[in-house]
Parts: sequence; structure tokens; C-alpha cells
Amino acid sequence: MATKIRLRRMGAKKAPFYRVVVADSRSPRDGRSIEEIGYFNPIGKEDENNLKIDEERAIYWLKTGAKPSETVKSLLKKAGVLAKLND
Repeated sequence: MATKIRLRRMGAKKAPFYRVVVADSRSPRDGRSIEEIGYFNPIGKEDENNLKIDEERAIYWLKTGAKPSETVKSLLKKAGVLAKLND
């Protein structure tokens, strides 16, 4: 089973809110997921906490072979998870 770390869209129309999830690569974007490891709110103010990722679980899934999407990869870099993975 190939796993991916990607975003699941939540929230109302024109007010997106995303959860960072680990899912089977064959499942649909908003379909069944294996585990939720964080959230991302693109509409939130810059000073608020609009990105939260469980670093321990993200590193676990990356080490077991889960591939992050392009957007999630940039979010992981922003959260400092990729730096800790390479240490």
C-alpha cells in the first residue's frame, strides 16, 4: 500500500480549512484516511496559530515511506519537520 501525506479540504464555501492527513494514495482527496496529523488554515491571520503538525507522527510516517504532496512538503518545511527528519 502506497501512502501519501496530503491535505483534506474542510470548512465552508470560500472559507477553506485543511487537515493534514495520511491516506492511501488510491483514496479520493476527501475520502477515508489512515490518520490525521495536523491542520492548516490559509485564511487565518499571520500572528494566529494557523499551522499545526504533530512532528512525531509526521516523522514516523515519512520514515515508513509516506510521500508528501508538494503543498504538504512546503508546510512541513515551514513547520521545521523536514529539518528534524534529516538530523
